[in-house]
Amino acid sequence: MTEKIAVLGAGSWGSMLANILAQNGNDVRLWSYKPSQVEELNTQHTNSKYLKNFTFSDSLVAYSDMKAALAGVDDVLFVVPAQVTRSVAKQVNPLLSELGIKPNLIHASKGIEEKTYKRMSEVLSEEIAPENRHSISVISGPSQAEDVARGDITLVTVASENLQDAEHIQSLFMNDTFRVYTNDDIIGVEIGAALKNIIALGAGALVGLGYGDNAKASLITRGLAEISRLGTSFGANPLTFIGLSGVGDLIVTATSSDSRNWRAGNQLGKGQSLPEIVENMGMVIEGVATTRAAYELAKQRGVEMPITSAIYHVLYDNADIKESIAKLMQRQGRSELS
Repeated sequence: MTEKIAVLGAGSWGSMLANILAQNGNDVRLWSYKPSQVEELNTQHTNSKYLKNFTFSDSLVAYSDMKAALAGVDDVLFVVPAQVTRSVAKQVNPLLSELGIKPNLIHASKGIEEKTYKRMSEVLSEEIAPENRHSISVISGPSQAEDVARGDITLVTVASENLQDAEHIQSLFMNDTFRVYTNDDIIGVEIGAALKNIIALGAGALVGLGYGDNAKASLITRGLAEISRLGTSFGANPLTFIGLSGVGDLIVTATSSDSRNWRAGNQLGKGQSLPEIVENMGMVIEGVATTRAAYELAKQRGVEMPITSAIYHVLYDNADIKESIAKLMQRQGRSELS
């Protein structure tokens, strides 16, 4: 069944998800706040700043007018940076009311809001009134947009409190190269999606410093322990963290040079300053803001997260990376399973 779907956010992942939905036969409207990007997508079917040498489906239509993009839609997919999700949702809410529609809300944004420490589903539930939405779901997993563009086999999960809603979203995305599983653990999926970016910063930094595979594997493994620790403190299912949105997404983000968080950490390890990295990246580095949010949240909840804490002090207190690694290694010995 063809559905009308608005995708809000035309970065690499937002435009690629929009393309999947369009290729699957849906009526897809891709919204961007940049008129020049909209014109390029509609006339050349490219999005050159974010995805090189990729041609989008002819049926995908880009919009700069949010109301026009939302008109009559069945589903709204948010793929904007985590720290602007609230402001975009504030724009969407009155438009949904004005248009008289109650769509399914989906998000693919991977982060935690600074200051409030809210997950993105919580932000959407706060800013979009119940009478203006049918459901809220999250889609996440090991899914570099560049690999999807190359036709690589990709598996993700969609989580919703209602399994039928998750199955509906699943049906929209499934095709020969993009497989979707369902989950009812929104908390675990969102925590895993957000915190893996922090560990990816650390993994990139290790490579930049010249460390090898042992160090990377150790960081990823103990990083997953921290992610699980914080997630389960909120009631997340521990099994979620050994699934696609947990260890799966962590592996790809912490090992791929296509990951902007890995690249940012790599540059940090090579001696560049955070302001220089942010300026040169040209895209949002979700892990930077999420590190602060996770660090403060862990302190608030009394959850031990030594790797996250070390990365926080490197990013925000100019702590020396090598000294921070030494401090991590010199901590008192403990049981692995404690």
